[in-house]
This record gives sequence, C-alpha cells and structure tokens, in this order.
Amino acid sequence: MAKQPELDDFRVPYVDDGKKSSKFSLDAFDPSAKPFSSGSKDADRARLSEIGAILDTQQECLHAQQKRRVLLVLQGMDTSGKDGTIRAVFHEVDPLGLRIVPFKAPTPVELAHDFLWRVHAQAPAAGELTIFNRSHYEDLLVPTVLGNLDAEAFEQRCGHIRQFEKLLADSGTAIVKCMLHISKDEQRERLQARIDDPNKHWKFDVADLEARKQWDQYQAAYRDMLAVTSTEYAPWYVVPADSKTHRNVMVAELLLRTFEALKLEYPPAKESLKGIKVE
Repeated sequence: MAKQPELDDFRVPYVDDGKKSSKFSLDAFDPSAKPFSSGSKDADRARLSEIGAILDTQQECLHAQQKRRVLLVLQGMDTSGKDGTIRAVFHEVDPLGLRIVPFKAPTPVELAHDFLWRVHAQAPAAGELTIFNRSHYEDLLVPTVLGNLDAEAFEQRCGHIRQFEKLLADSGTAIVKCMLHISKDEQRERLQARIDDPNKHWKFDVADLEARKQWDQYQAAYRDMLAVTSTEYAPWYVVPADSKTHRNVMVAELLLRTFEALKLEYPPAKESLKGIKVE
C-alpha cells in the first residue's frame, strides 16, 4: 500500500550550521502534483471552508491572548498565486488581528538602510497573524538573478535572515514559509490569460515577461535560497501550485498545523465579572 503524503514530505531539510543541504533539489517536486487534494475542486473548497472556520477560532484566541504571534511567508514566481492564496485561505477569518503586508521593490529611503530594516517593522505584533506577500527573500532572489549580489554577499544575507527569523521565533513568533511552486508552462498560460482578458490587464506588467526570460536563473536562486534558510524555527515548504485549489488547501493545512501546535485557548474568565447584570 502506497504511503500517504505528509506535510513534512514537502519540507525543505533544515540547515546545519548555515551549510546548504546536499539532499535538497527543487526539481524533485512536481508543480502539478496534488498530494493533499480531495479529488475534486468542490471537495477541496469544502475542506478549505472547514479549515477556515477552525482558523477563525484559532486566530481569535491568538488575538485575545495577546501573547504569541504567527507569520506566514508566501514566495513564488509571478502568477504562482500569492494573492489568490490569501483570498481563499483567509476567506472565513475575521480581519481583526489579521494583517497582510505586500513587499514591492524597495524605495530610496528603504535602500538607504540595511535590507531587513523595512521588514522588521512589519513583523507581527503580539496577538497578530501577519502574511507576507513576498518578503525579505526578494532581497536575495532579485539581486542574485540581476547579478548585483555575489556568492559571498548571498551567503551573508542568508545568515542575517536566519538570525532575524531566530529573533522573531525567540520572541514568540511561529513562522511558516511557503514557496508556491508553479511550472513554466502553467505560468505561460496564466500570463497569457491576463493579456487576453482586458479586465485583467491591471494585473499584467511587461516586466513579468523579462523575469520569465530568466526562469532558469530564478529557479536556481530559489533552490539555493531554500536550501540555506530552512530551519527548525522557520521551515520552508514547497507547495505544488499548478492547481489553485490544491495550493490553497495545502497552505491552509500547514497553517492549521502551526496554530494547533500553539495550543491556544481563550484567556481565563474574569472573576470580577461574576454576577454583573447589564441594566
């Protein structure tokens, strides 16, 4: 009998003293796989709704306690579905205590500081669930592909990121990082759909075509980045993302597991409120 897939089958091996894992290969993951799909889109959406209701309660407990923090990092090539994942996974979640941070190209002011300066300011506060739509990892990927970051500087930034995420974890932040793994063929279809539909032109940027020409370089940069920055306190997961419904369910399952591990509860009842009648 075939072994049932587990979430940790898609976890990038942990880094050992900052040394890249020789066991990791991004090519080993099939972007079109659906290991956590229920078999139909309707069934996947039903599971997503079920998880969403649980996440809503879990996030309310997180917000009520005002002690722990949760950070979800979403990275992926253009059209891999970062926005769509956020809309689908958090559709049932009360926006109270939920914050979404999109990271774009650094501004001149941000460039005048260290590369983590703008990121640390957006880290989740106590009681907050924060989603990074792109993240500090853009400051590894983009300059590497453009040739502005050599191997030594790349390793140095990876080290700084590990230390930064360790600081967050030590301060009570549960971190889960998802690389939405899309195939080149699927990306072509999604980009073409944006071009063909006038209502989607606002989502299309000519620069996306330039980045597509550098597909192999980006895949190599992702491979190296994932292999050096997946840690026990801030693990990376490769999420097959050619199927949108599967992608959404897998990210939701990862987040659900993260919340359940926190064992959150509502704050204890206040004795001072016993017997009070509202007139």
